[in-house]
Amino acid sequence: MAGTYAQLVENHSLPRTAAFFDLDKTVIAKSSTLTFSKSFYQGGLINRRAVLRTAYAQFVFLAGGADHDQMERMRAYLSALCKGWNVRQVKEIVAETLHDLIDPIIYDEAASLIEEHHAAGRDVVIVSTSGAEVVEPIGELLGADRVVATRMVVGDDGCFTGEVEYYAYGPTKAEAVRELAESEGYDLARCYAYSDSVTDVPMLAAVGHPYAVNPGRGLRREAAVRDWPILDFHRPVRLKQRLPAFSMTPRPALMAMAAVGAAAATAGLVWYTSRRRTMAAQAAAQAAAL
Repeated sequence: MAGTYAQLVENHSLPRTAAFFDLDKTVIAKSSTLTFSKSFYQGGLINRRAVLRTAYAQFVFLAGGADHDQMERMRAYLSALCKGWNVRQVKEIVAETLHDLIDPIIYDEAASLIEEHHAAGRDVVIVSTSGAEVVEPIGELLGADRVVATRMVVGDDGCFTGEVEYYAYGPTKAEAVRELAESEGYDLARCYAYSDSVTDVPMLAAVGHPYAVNPGRGLRREAAVRDWPILDFHRPVRLKQRLPAFSMTPRPALMAMAAVGAAAATAGLVWYTSRRRTMAAQAAAQAAAL
């Protein structure tokens, strides 16, 4: 079909659009960073006391979310905790345990929304306060096109220094959304955003279609005042149990597979047409000989 969405976008006939998703309690049912605490303990990065403290933090987070002060305390604690961690080891631990820990806690409703936005031609962007070493693999698992996440300073020895290079939180999330819109050509008035936290009000307000997902009390009140739709996600399910096998394939690979399939179909059609013509010619020759 000549007038596809992708071609129209490429020709600037339509502005590009995106869907921006917070991660924790919006796409997955827990805190992404705290979910890996047991794996970090088994890898020798933290001690048992730290495991218990992160378990309590996870409980507080799930019970009612975290306000600004709690998030700041958590940021300071995690920054100090990861000081000296070898970045390569962290990435290896996340890669080894990603499917076991994250796949079972992805909301079915969120996965469906990601599918729908991709089908509509929108980019999907994960915007999370958690560290990039955790968020980027999760984004890849979800098929996200881009990821915005907190970045820690890495020293010359390949270890975290304990300092924060970029903190993806509150107003900085909204700034990142606007910067992406400028660089990628997104029309924010036609874009979507999803979050559970009142601290993400600036990000939600930056787009034309904001949604409060599993909102805490603060965001629920804000959504009511601003007349934002509220979504309740409550069905975590493994991706492999809900999606066809091919939808777990990265989007570039899917496009390549589609191209190969189209080429094969075209070749088959050419062969079939040629074969029919040959058979018709042979039949005509046999009839003339009789």
